[in-house]
Amino acid sequence: MTISGSIRRAGRGRKWWALLGFGAAVTVAAAVGALGVRGTQEEYAGLDQPAWAPPSWLFGPVWTVLYALIAVAGWLVWRKAGWGPALGAWVTQLVLNAIWTPLFFGAGRYGLAFAEIVLMWLAIGVTVALFRRVSRPAALLLLPYWAWVTFAAALNFAIWRLNG
Repeated sequence: MTISGSIRRAGRGRKWWALLGFGAAVTVAAAVGALGVRGTQEEYAGLDQPAWAPPSWLFGPVWTVLYALIAVAGWLVWRKAGWGPALGAWVTQLVLNAIWTPLFFGAGRYGLAFAEIVLMWLAIGVTVALFRRVSRPAALLLLPYWAWVTFAAALNFAIWRLNG
């Protein structure tokens, strides 16, 4: 094997390790969001909800898939462009994602959580736009997340109005 072949293989290995890093970042965001928040299913079940509210068991599977898509999207952009404004937007929306759960469930601040989810929705939109310039597949991977946050914002608003 040549030295250049070894270097190329080592570079590919680093790319795969970076994917694990992006996965770890979204896992940390999810964990930080859940820190100190207990009994979310019970709290959710105890709220006055609109008729179209999904059952609490649906949120875990949906977020698992969405977090995987968010991680892969960030990794694809990193592979093409490295760290820059697009990944800065990605980090921003991820931080906002982590903040929402403690606001809504931990603090019971449904109105403040709604304002925060609107900021998250905007940050996801900026991320999609910036990702589109770098990697169309990465931008497309974020669309289900953006759609779910749109739905979650409507649900947050309805719960705020019904329980305020």
